[in-house]
Amino acid sequence: MLAMGIDIGTTTISILMIDGDSGAFLDSVTIPHQSFLKGHKACSKIQDPGKIWSLTERALKEMIQKHGKPVSIGMTGQMHGFLYVDVYGEAVSPLYTWQDGLGNELMEEGRTCAEILREAAGTAAAGYGLTTHYYLQRNGMIPRNAVKMVTISDYIGMKLCSCQSPSIAKDMAASWGCYDPESGDFCRDELEALGVELSYLPEILSDHSIIGTTAGDFPNGIPVTVSFGDNQASVMGSVQDLSSTVLVNIGTGSQVSFGISRYVEARGSIELRPYTKNLYLMAGSGLCGGRAYAMLEQFFREASRDGGETLYGRMEAQAREFMEAYGKEAAWKIRTTFSGTRSNPGELGKISGISVENFHPGAMTLGMLMGILEELYEMYGEMCTIAGTKAIRLVGSGNGIRQNSLMRELAQNLFGMPMKIPACKEEAAYGAALGSLVSAGYAESMAEVQKKIQYL
Repeated sequence: MLAMGIDIGTTTISILMIDGDSGAFLDSVTIPHQSFLKGHKACSKIQDPGKIWSLTERALKEMIQKHGKPVSIGMTGQMHGFLYVDVYGEAVSPLYTWQDGLGNELMEEGRTCAEILREAAGTAAAGYGLTTHYYLQRNGMIPRNAVKMVTISDYIGMKLCSCQSPSIAKDMAASWGCYDPESGDFCRDELEALGVELSYLPEILSDHSIIGTTAGDFPNGIPVTVSFGDNQASVMGSVQDLSSTVLVNIGTGSQVSFGISRYVEARGSIELRPYTKNLYLMAGSGLCGGRAYAMLEQFFREASRDGGETLYGRMEAQAREFMEAYGKEAAWKIRTTFSGTRSNPGELGKISGISVENFHPGAMTLGMLMGILEELYEMYGEMCTIAGTKAIRLVGSGNGIRQNSLMRELAQNLFGMPMKIPACKEEAAYGAALGSLVSAGYAESMAEVQKKIQYL
């Protein structure tokens, strides 16, 4: 029995095939989609959904031809963003990604759309679907033939099944902001009071059910799930028991996740997100995260005019040498909020603690690694206060964790627990594949399929 997972990321498309009986990883392909378009403003971060679909379609056909027909397909992808579709379910706008900054543009009353929505209807930030939608509405930028909003991964699911009407699961709906996790719906009264046009919102499904079966040029009849949020799918593909485990994910961004079995009022930098029927997900996100380390590598490359191989190996070696000689406390103190935070988009990063004695590249690199982790650890501390309990297990995921042994060591020291790494590198696609087995009726629960997760 085969199961497939598809992850539509910010920069790549990942398609994975697993053995649904054992959970064993069989094969995967990751394709850079390079779909960014030029927006009407510099802060606009938009992508071409048509290009993303054509690349996904081709890779999916090749994977099925190579391994055979799966019993189910699980969808996941970047959260917060959306595109508009027409009555036929076809894209009529670009994909407005989670990085889009239109929601931070000042409106005529001297406030941003993010500030207006946050004050009236709770969680809102630039890049969140309803914030961007509100900006586009107020500026007359919604296409005339648009009828509904949909996430990019749910759009790909629609294309697979030749669906015309979009739907969305609670976790993806929550990622658009202005959402009440307790009621499982958007804050419609507050949004209507502001004049936000809600007819564009798709149907919210109660669980990650099957939206249809494959049609057209694909092998017909494969059940396809409504999309999981990439945060939730990454957790599902990494953690066997979220109620006792904290997950640290470092990729382009960074996230820390911890489960709680009851509804609570999230505060500060913590969001409460839908997860499974019996669990909520407390999530904290670093907007720069692993990108901060990539920025540092580019900085060193520019300074050295080195156009050869990447400098990551040398950077890690220098950081380790510095730590062994002087101790990690002597590293530069770096706050990696170079892209701001959800609650304060204008916040800038900070570098301090520089002296004659520690003026070394290794001190800067070590400080950057520690800064990335310390931002997440601060959020984890908030989660423990909210939940009234601490995790007893630590799991790490994402390329930032997998490819940097020093970062793993620093994380273990900071969180005070040994770190497990999932055997499957494509955690979100893997989690979506596991989830699809539940949605299609091949497993009783997520708790059952998560037991199949293996660690290195």
